[in-house]
Amino acid sequence: MAENYKRAVIVGIPGVGKTTVITRAAEMLNEKRKTAIVVFGTVMFEEAKKMGLKSRDEMRKMPVDDQRHLQEMAAQRIAEMRDDIVLVDTHLFINTEEGYYPGLPMRLLNIIKPTNMIMVAADANEIAERRETDQTRQRDIVSAGNIQKELDISRVMVASCSILTGAPFAIIMNNNGQVDEAAANIAKMLLVGDEK
Repeated sequence: MAENYKRAVIVGIPGVGKTTVITRAAEMLNEKRKTAIVVFGTVMFEEAKKMGLKSRDEMRKMPVDDQRHLQEMAAQRIAEMRDDIVLVDTHLFINTEEGYYPGLPMRLLNIIKPTNMIMVAADANEIAERRETDQTRQRDIVSAGNIQKELDISRVMVASCSILTGAPFAIIMNNNGQVDEAAANIAKMLLVGDEK
């Protein structure tokens, strides 16, 4: 692994355009350093399949202790990746009937050891509009007010992750028509120190 490797955890609420921004940032970063994108939920499901599970729905219905074990296995696989830059696409929280369940509890942060925490955000009204018009996903339709609440909770959670890990955090805006700008901001941040 490169001496100045980066393992950036990139988060964002549904409809913010996180995956699009991450994909574009990886293209930019690959011009300078070997970069990999890893989707935490996908790695978790790959581990679940080794246990005989056939669908993500089965994974969600597992006992919480088993889900935690799968999370830890996925985090360990990510921690072992040896690319110069690893972009970890995940969620800060899952909105459950019991409340907000953290997607990155401290035990996972301790395994992954992120060097950077990045939250992709956008205007709440734009996110509401994107969710309503997205034909490719089954998105929960919620008001711009509730989306603003999710953004506010995300800001607190990403700052908390930064405090727990010592990794700097940034909030990158991805408003309509600004994917390239958002991706370039992420790339620039992760290439700091490469000029030396």
